[in-house]
Amino acid sequence: MTTDDVLAAWTAELTAALGFPEGFELDRDVVLDLARDAAHGVARPAAPLTTFLVGYAAGLRGGTADDVAATASVASRLAVARNPESTAQ
Repeated sequence: MTTDDVLAAWTAELTAALGFPEGFELDRDVVLDLARDAAHGVARPAAPLTTFLVGYAAGLRGGTADDVAATASVASRLAVARNPESTAQ
């Protein structure tokens, strides 16, 4: 089983257990890129904290994919600005 398979299965299991609506779609790359930017631009422990805060903020805005993308963009920009030499590969 590949990492992508494991992550897809985990995401499906967790979203079901958390009561997400049927058909919920997650842009996993947005979340993983955000975690990378926070980990490298701020500090490793900032990755889970940042992704949680972005998810919460996106939920407050309405929880759409656009809300997630917008809040992730703000957080990534701030994280990368702290350490511009750590920008994504």
